[in-house]
Amino acid sequence: MSSESRLQRKQIRRDQLRRKFRRPIPRTVVPSFFTLMNLFCGFVSIILVSDGKYEFGAWLIVMAAVFDMMDGFMARLANADSEFGIELDSLSDIVSFGVAPAFLFYSFVMHELMIIGLIIAAFPALCGAIRLARFNINAKIEDQDVFKGLPIPAHAMMLVALFLIFHQSPELFESFKYGFNSVLIPIFIVLSVLMVSTVPFDKIPRFKKQQLKEQKGKVYLFLFYFISVVTLQEYGLILVFTVFILKGIVTAMVRFWKELHEELV
Repeated sequence: MSSESRLQRKQIRRDQLRRKFRRPIPRTVVPSFFTLMNLFCGFVSIILVSDGKYEFGAWLIVMAAVFDMMDGFMARLANADSEFGIELDSLSDIVSFGVAPAFLFYSFVMHELMIIGLIIAAFPALCGAIRLARFNINAKIEDQDVFKGLPIPAHAMMLVALFLIFHQSPELFESFKYGFNSVLIPIFIVLSVLMVSTVPFDKIPRFKKQQLKEQKGKVYLFLFYFISVVTLQEYGLILVFTVFILKGIVTAMVRFWKELHEELV
C-alpha cells in the first residue's frame, strides 16, 4: 500500500471520528439523568436503612420523589418523552417507591410480626410493580389527563410521611395490640389496593398556555401542595397526600354514583 493511500485512510478515519463526536446530545439525556438520580436515592436509602439510619433513609425517598418530578418536568420541557424514558422511570420507581419504603417499614417495625409482617411489607413493591406495568402499557395506547390507580410515588410519600411523624412516638400506639403495626397494616393494604385500582388521580398539569388556562383549579391546587410540603415538611407531606388520595376516592365515588343513576333512569 502506497504512502498516499495510507494518508487518505487516516484522513477518512479522522473525518469519521469528528462526525461521531460532533453529533448533538440526545434530548433524552437530561430527563434520564434525573431518573437515574431517583434510582440512586432509592438505592442509598436502602443502604442507610440497613445500617439503622431510618430517618435519613426516609428523607432520601422524599429526595427520590423530587428527582422523579423533575425528570417528568424536564422531559415535557425538552419535548423528550420516549419509550426508553418511560421504561427507565418505571424501573427506578419500583426501587425508590416500592422496595425502599417496604424495606424501611419492615426493618423498623414490621419484622416483629415475622412472616405476616414480611408479606404485608412486600405489598408496596408487589402492587407497585403491577401498577407500573399497567401504566407503561396504557402510556403507549393513550395519553390521559388522570392516573388510573394511585401513583406509586404518592403511595410512598404517604408512608414516608407517617414514618417521619410517628417513628419517635411509639407511646401513641401502646394501647393497640400490635403497637404501630396495628395502624400500619390497614394503611398498607388500602394504599396498595388503591395502586392496582382504576380510581382516577390527578396528574400534574402540563406547562402549556392552553392547558394552564383550562385547568386553573388544578394548577392552584398543585401550587398549594407544593407550598405546603416546602413550609410544613413531613406534616405538609401527610396533609398533601391525604387530600390527594381523598380527592381521588371522592371523584371515583361521584362518578360511580352518576353512572349508576344514569343506568337506573
